[in-house]
Amino acid sequence: MGKLDGRVAVITGATSGMALASAKLFVEEGAYVFITGRRQENLDKAVKAIGRNVTGVQGDSANLADLDRLYDAVKHEKGHIDVVFASAGHGGRTPLGEITEEQFDSKFSLNTRGTLFTVQKALPMMRNGGSIIMNGSIAHLKGMPGLGVYAGSKAALRSFARSRAVELAERRIRFNVLSPGPIATNALANAPAEAKEYFLSGIPRKEFGRPEEIATTALFLASDDSSFVNGSEICVDGALAGGSIILVWHFRYLGLRSALWLVTMRGRVPSA
Repeated sequence: MGKLDGRVAVITGATSGMALASAKLFVEEGAYVFITGRRQENLDKAVKAIGRNVTGVQGDSANLADLDRLYDAVKHEKGHIDVVFASAGHGGRTPLGEITEEQFDSKFSLNTRGTLFTVQKALPMMRNGGSIIMNGSIAHLKGMPGLGVYAGSKAALRSFARSRAVELAERRIRFNVLSPGPIATNALANAPAEAKEYFLSGIPRKEFGRPEEIATTALFLASDDSSFVNGSEICVDGALAGGSIILVWHFRYLGLRSALWLVTMRGRVPSA
């Protein structure tokens, strides 16, 4: 018996990488999945790779009319939704002083606005007790050169999760953020060598994550295994942002002096 037997899942931006790996695993665990992608050719390849129990709907998650077409297809074929993995998004460096209006609008339009409406438009068909996962990033937890706009567009999702978990408490729908670190996808493969070295320097195992490691975490959040996980953020980053998270947590609950002392005693003061 699979962890998602009989459930219907929607995964946006699932033509490659982490979201495609998640779609494959969801189907293996018994779900029927609807996936989206902007390019029809890539979408067709993804549907073929998944093999069964899948429908591909071409569209851009930043386009509200495309989201309407997606949910019309879900309503026509299945009539309900159990899981949403709002994964569509994009990054790229935008150093302060060089940021254009178009770059800002592009990132926030898809990463923030697109995610918000992907979730909101799914709610009428969401079954009570369902799970909504938003694809975040550790970039908003650990300052990274040139990634301020991208990090800001992802930081909003953490606030969305907190608010939605309370707003839909009566329906017992869970909202969580899955924040990857550097994962071995095409995007990372095309990154400059110095960027890869920077990331690897902060990962104890000195290896990038794999899409399948994101997929197993998404499965955890989608399934009943995470029934008491709500309004939270799970970082799958090989400890890249770990030091910063620990310091923030201790500062919030213990105060600055106690936080610095405790973290120092553990030998885990994060680098600046």
